[in-house]
Amino acid sequence: MNRSPVEVDNNRNNSALIVVGELKQDILNGYFQPGEKLKMARLKERYQVGVSPLREALSQLLIEQLVVVENQRGFKVHPVSREEMLDIYATRAEIEALCIGLAIEKGDDEWDAGIMAAAHKMRKFGGLVEKDPQEWERRHQAFHTSIAIGCDSPTLMQVRRSLYEKASRYRNLWLNKNMAESTVFDANQKEHESLIEALLERESINARELIREHLLSPSRALETSQGLTALDR
Repeated sequence: MNRSPVEVDNNRNNSALIVVGELKQDILNGYFQPGEKLKMARLKERYQVGVSPLREALSQLLIEQLVVVENQRGFKVHPVSREEMLDIYATRAEIEALCIGLAIEKGDDEWDAGIMAAAHKMRKFGGLVEKDPQEWERRHQAFHTSIAIGCDSPTLMQVRRSLYEKASRYRNLWLNKNMAESTVFDANQKEHESLIEALLERESINARELIREHLLSPSRALETSQGLTALDR
């Protein structure tokens, strides 16, 4: 049975949406390395789709600055750099502090409960961080989202999400290198506990300063570690 043009377009759009999500995660998680050429043959094999959905997905990720056009001959993963890392992390720290300031002003018992529930889920996985750092990172991000969502601003949350995604490639360099070390992990958890205390006590100035320092830690660590050598390519 022949499909109508509308059905064909819908299937193609659905395929493109699926590929956008899968390819984005592969880039953010480091499956495709910064600066790596994205060859159509390899992408077709990995995602089991044709060229059209792939081109649409790549065009979307071009807008999101996760891929770049390579001399009009194809696409490659957006390169990383020390300057970009510092800019992203500094901006992200300020946006997160803004979200937290607004969340404290508007926060209620339900907000408090959401923070505590997310913190509990994150703590429960603490002993397995070395085995599955990406699962811990998902729980860690869910914890921070439970805090920021209290700002009650969809626009801020969208900006926040975009910055988180851009920071992910850099954060993964730090995560894989440092979080398996108990001293680093313990210090990270103490920062979380201090932040929770400040939030529940509605200490806005303290909470905003704590989140700035917490979010800037990975970029500072990468600047002084061998993990940053990838940024010098």
